[in-house]
Amino acid sequence: MKTPNQMTGLEIMQAFQQGLVPPPGIAKTMGMEGVAEVEYGRIVFIAIADERHTNPLGGVHGGFAATVLDSVTGCATHTVLAAGEGYGTTI
Repeated sequence: MKTPNQMTGLEIMQAFQQGLVPPPGIAKTMGMEGVAEVEYGRIVFIAIADERHTNPLGGVHGGFAATVLDSVTGCATHTVLAAGEGYGTTI
């Protein structure tokens, strides 16, 4: 198997989906349970909010949605990268 540095972004995301590469820590923190679909330019996560993600009033904190959105858009971007290329979130 290729190392992550030798894999295209699509290959890396496919390896995550197949369980060949461990998920990043943020996936556990945010309740992202896996990559449901992956293709060039598109990815679908399963993410379920729980008590870790609630605000003082008991609702889901908006940061949950923002973080999941950042992750899924970043990973979709990753699927179009060549081996050795990277990306980053900007404000």
